[in-house]
Amino acid sequence: MAYILAIAGSPAHPSRTYTLLEYASKILQPQGFQTDIISVRDLPAEDLVFGRYDSPALNQPKALLEKADGIIVSTPIYKASYTGVLKAFLDLLPQRALSGKVVLPIATGGTIAHLLAIEYALKPVLSELRARHILGGVYAVDKQLQIQPDGSLQLDEEIDERLKEALQEFIQSVNSFQSVAKELAHIN
Repeated sequence: MAYILAIAGSPAHPSRTYTLLEYASKILQPQGFQTDIISVRDLPAEDLVFGRYDSPALNQPKALLEKADGIIVSTPIYKASYTGVLKAFLDLLPQRALSGKVVLPIATGGTIAHLLAIEYALKPVLSELRARHILGGVYAVDKQLQIQPDGSLQLDEEIDERLKEALQEFIQSVNSFQSVAKELAHIN
């Protein structure tokens, strides 16, 4: 069974980005994927702000990252970039934290004008953490995502279709990477 770690980069809760990760997890689970979601807003702010790489609060997220076959990073876009709290978290990760992982970036924003923030802001940082298989990503405008009074997410048809297509590519990529890893382990 493949293990997926979803990282919510929103400083707010509830948030569209976190709810979108919950929705994605529900799609992945019937496909045989175990999924956990961590919210960087729940980490101690002082550790993030003061760059405490050795904080005990980071042990669990780092361990989950290490065992993950795939990573989904979700963030709202503020001022044409991903959130500061997500950046502070990513800065505290080991240099090769995303090595050998399939990564799917997901972003939400108030306007389509920030669509390319995934490409020019988020992907370079993920690449710096040695992610070498970063998928195209999904960008959703806030009006395409409505949180219902019961906490569920209502997606408009177009973004629902794009997200499901991206998750299918993610599933195929993670499965392919697992197959190659098993073959290499068998050879060695």
